[in-house]
Order: sequence, then C-alpha cells, then structure tokens
Amino acid sequence: MRSSGPQVVLVRHGETEWSLSGQHTSFSDLPLTPAGEKQATDLRPQLSHWKFSLVLTSPRTRARRTAELAGFGKTAVEDGNLAEWNYGKYEGLTTDDIRKADPGWTVFRHPTPEGESASQVAARCDELIAKIRSTSGDSLLFAHSHVLRVLIARWLGLPPEDGCHFVIQTGTLGILSYEHESPVILSLNATGFRQERRAHFEAHPGKKI
Repeated sequence: MRSSGPQVVLVRHGETEWSLSGQHTSFSDLPLTPAGEKQATDLRPQLSHWKFSLVLTSPRTRARRTAELAGFGKTAVEDGNLAEWNYGKYEGLTTDDIRKADPGWTVFRHPTPEGESASQVAARCDELIAKIRSTSGDSLLFAHSHVLRVLIARWLGLPPEDGCHFVIQTGTLGILSYEHESPVILSLNATGFRQERRAHFEAHPGKKI
C-alpha cells in the first residue's frame, strides 16, 4: 500500500466472550473464542511476507494468542503500554449497564472510577509512538480496541478523546503511515485475506480471484 514513510500495522485481538457481549475488558484475562482464534489465524497470510523492524504485543492473553496465531508468537515483545484502557470499577460492564447509574457515560469523555483517564492512556500511547518513530522500518502492534483508538488519535496529532471517532473490529488490522510529512490512516478493519478468498470461491466456484 502506497505511503511516504514507515507503516504501523495495528491488530486488534480476536473475539472473546466479552467483546462479543460488549462488556468492557481490560485486566480480565479472557481467552479467544473459537471464532476469535479463526480470525487471528486468517490474518497470517496478510502478514507472513511483511518484514517488521518492531513487533509488540499487549501482555494480555487474548493479544498474545492473536500474535501467536498470526505467526508472531516467537518475535512479539510484550509492552505494557499496549494494555487496554483500565476500566476500574466498570470492568466487565456494558455501556448500557454503566449508564443506568451514570447517564451519558463514555470512556473517552467521562471519569472511570478507579480506572484510567483519557490523558493517562494518551501518555502511554505517546510513549509507544516515540518508540515507533525511533525505529527504522515498519512496526506491528497486537492490542485492544480503546487503546488502539487513542493511539490512532495521537498518531494524527488529535486529542485522545477523538479516539471515539474510530471503530476497530475484533480480529482486524489497520495501517498508519505518512503522506509526505503528514501522519495518516491508510486502512482500518481489514480482515484475513484467506477468509475473503474462501468467500469468493464459495460464491464463484472455479473462478480465479
């Protein structure tokens, strides 16, 4: 994909029971569902021929397992800055659950009791971006929805609260890079090439893609 500088590939971990139900998951160390394992495995063809200078993963099992199934279990280095936003007392709750007691709440713009603020997550993301920009070549990150959304905002020079405008599905990858000197988003929510090819062949048997 055309860009004017190194690329940063962002992978959100595969599906878990709580990502499926919409429960906020930070420090709870849930495994991938069978569907989540398939999502991660289906990313391997897109990533297998890509040379990365830096491969990092959140320390959570769901991110590390995604890295493993995508082909980077031996090379991905754990980085605590990629851990998901700490939801404090809201861990395990859905947004609808939280809004029963805290109407209008969003993680980006409201306090999270005993959890992190948007500025605290942004500070972690800024450290990651500094590490990425000090590395020659492309980078690959395995992490979680909200921390990656803040990372995207900070990559673009936006306040962390603007992460609310980006949605990242489970088991998908996105790409950040540059157009000339400007940081940009090249792609979001790409799925495994193998999965796309299978769907094509099932719809058009015998036809080349």
